[in-house]
Amino acid sequence: MLQLANRDEAQRLDAAYADAELLQRVAGGDEQAAQQLVRGHAHALYGLARRLLEGWESEADDVVQDAFLRLWQQAASWRPEARINTWLHRVTYNLCIDRLRCKKGVALDSIAEPEDPRQDLLQHHHRQEKAARIESALAALPKRQCAAITLVHHQGFSQQEAAEIMNIGVKALESLLSRGRKQLRVMLADLERGV
Repeated sequence: MLQLANRDEAQRLDAAYADAELLQRVAGGDEQAAQQLVRGHAHALYGLARRLLEGWESEADDVVQDAFLRLWQQAASWRPEARINTWLHRVTYNLCIDRLRCKKGVALDSIAEPEDPRQDLLQHHHRQEKAARIESALAALPKRQCAAITLVHHQGFSQQEAAEIMNIGVKALESLLSRGRKQLRVMLADLERGV
């Protein structure tokens, strides 16, 4: 288990160094480096923004673009000890929270898993319903709980990294995760029983 944790940390460090090198190239005007950074991070950022903005896809796109624009503006003065991935997630999180302060009350679009033609149609329908229920339950959580669960369980950040992104302490993050999981268990109790 310790080897796996060390390997994961080594991979994260390698990715962080590669990102820092790409950002240096961006500062020098290298458009391909910018595209590579976008390709490496946009999907995860979009997923976070989409969850927090409750399905406003155009808003999520705008937030991710704004996060990258802010990164490009910081490129020349970037501190190499800062992790670009964590910084981008924090900026995306903050931009979403800012937009949520202005807008309220729109329901989250449900997410269906991609269709697998080999699956039985009934099984596929059941999986879609289950995914939509889970997505709906996540959307019903308070935004900070939703963000904590998304960052840790869906995007694979450590609790320390997620706490940094959300600008809170690790204990506060653990509390958000605990309360969020508890609420999800209550909301999805029938799914756990297989109903």
